[in-house]
Amino acid sequence: MAKAMWLLLSLLFSFIIFSAAKEFQSPHLSRLYEIHDRERSPAPVQETAVHGLLMRLLPSHASSFQFRIISKEKCNGKLCFIIRNHPSANQDASPEIIIEGVTGVEISAGLHWYLKYFCSAHISWEKTGGVQLDTVPKPGSLPPVPHDGIFVQRPIQWSYYQNAVTSSYSFSWWDWKRWEKEIDWMALQGINLPLAFTGQEAIWQKVFQRFNFSTSDLDDFFGGPAFLAWSRMNNLHGWGGPLPQTWLNNQLVLQKKILARMHDFGMTPVLPAFSGNVPAAIKSRFPNARVTQLGNWFSVNSNTRWCCTYLLDPTDPLFVDIGKSFIEQQIKEYGRSSHIYNCDTFDENTPPSDNPHYISSLGAAIYEGMQSGDSTAVWLMQGWLFSYDPFWQPPQMKALLHSVPIGRMVVLDLYAEVKPIWATSNHFYGVPYIWKVPIIPSFFVLSFGLKSLAPLNSRI
Repeated sequence: MAKAMWLLLSLLFSFIIFSAAKEFQSPHLSRLYEIHDRERSPAPVQETAVHGLLMRLLPSHASSFQFRIISKEKCNGKLCFIIRNHPSANQDASPEIIIEGVTGVEISAGLHWYLKYFCSAHISWEKTGGVQLDTVPKPGSLPPVPHDGIFVQRPIQWSYYQNAVTSSYSFSWWDWKRWEKEIDWMALQGINLPLAFTGQEAIWQKVFQRFNFSTSDLDDFFGGPAFLAWSRMNNLHGWGGPLPQTWLNNQLVLQKKILARMHDFGMTPVLPAFSGNVPAAIKSRFPNARVTQLGNWFSVNSNTRWCCTYLLDPTDPLFVDIGKSFIEQQIKEYGRSSHIYNCDTFDENTPPSDNPHYISSLGAAIYEGMQSGDSTAVWLMQGWLFSYDPFWQPPQMKALLHSVPIGRMVVLDLYAEVKPIWATSNHFYGVPYIWKVPIIPSFFVLSFGLKSLAPLNSRI
């Protein structure tokens, strides 16, 4: 009976926390997994990161747990965590529980598992209960796990978190203290593939200045902090700006702290890439550049001052040059990359042409820019455009999805608990995808309050 209960809990935990995503066998992705294993932070760094989390979460129990990184071989070639009773648990001042995992994220998820299911603790966002640890017994009295331990294997490689607009809905004014708390939460929930978009305007500034754009050109390009998500995705420009140089500099410093901590836990942070979105000043800086002005996504009192952004044509040589420079500048600035980049060109914007050749050439140019800067690059694309805009019929979808080699693109099936695109596109026509639920990962929770989970429950 006890084993059956642990099996049930394991399955439930795996499904909800680790995302429901289809596992694809792709040479490109298999090679990327190997690179991630090889480039992941050393075991002592990850163990120290988890211990730091414990000190922030439950400092009274700093000596009650022992953390240890283990190889994938001990997890049947997958990612997992193992919880055991410490052999010296009955001795004074000795650890009581050992938690092992392939990464710091797995160990952190194991800690959360133990606190939740053995100590009846609750750890979530402030708006959904916050951290409730009063039920955790005092050091020396922690409940033991079954004699043969607890083994929970991650059913898929990645557990993704956020979407591109969360950076403006929720993160705009966060400092390091708040980010540290969020990254701890990510690790405890088993999240290992988070977006890392903070500070990118400072990178863009350096890249565009290399292409002779001025500060005033960029003042009209960047939106204000609470609107950056939409200026990044070709929806508007300049609204809420300009951004002070001190803000740009401070955000870059903050991003370096965010990335360092994510890497310390063994996470795979996702950086942005070039979508073709360029400042309006490109018309004067490069008179011969081929550009298209997009439609009116945003206006105030019918004033088009902030709408109708500019998209560089994929056949223009500047497209790949800018894309390459942006990837290279990020790697130079941060010292490393996880080789996964998010890019969304037509998020709630209709393409200027429904010609599949045009759409395919655009996707190919986006990826060429990524790959020119990072030969191992994988494009992570939100699938929201397919749900939002009826423009995307099978010929147009296939043109974009197949514009890069299979395995070099992964699609996020946003809104999948209500309107799953995989079900109407033959699993995205063979392209790897992640079944994504925006209700849970802060899309509604942090911004609008938790909605009813009844539709999601019916599908689980």
